[in-house]
Amino acid sequence: MATLDKDIIIKNRKAEFEYFLLDKFKAGIMLTGTEIKSVRAGKANLSDAYCIIKNGEVWIINFHIAHYTAGSYNNHELKRERKLLLNKKEINKIESKLKEKGLTLVPCELFINERGYAKILISLAKGKKYYDKRESIKDKDLKRDSERLTKYY
Repeated sequence: MATLDKDIIIKNRKAEFEYFLLDKFKAGIMLTGTEIKSVRAGKANLSDAYCIIKNGEVWIINFHIAHYTAGSYNNHELKRERKLLLNKKEINKIESKLKEKGLTLVPCELFINERGYAKILISLAKGKKYYDKRESIKDKDLKRDSERLTKYY
């Protein structure tokens, strides 16, 4: 395994812009052989993905993992439902929070941990209004400008 595997982080930038991220949970994800090879190559997309709870289990839906180029006819489906691995205690906590109005469960980032396993950071989130989005754009611009100024002084 290459040392670059630990540096692979696939972020969902849309999540931070669209939602206020409240509680975060680190979960394992069940992947097949060609899926994990594709993730290690950085060929995954979290932007349209979301999570649901079905039968006491957390599932991620619409998570796109591209076909592994060296894969044969055994290649995986691009957007299949994938099971997330969490403790029962964490699932119960998430389920009780989701019953509150306006909360949803969104994936924030996917990474490979030091042991080589794919982990996904999911977050309980509350949707932003239009004026909140404008505020976050303004804050990001101010931060970028201040970093630009401090870089030259």
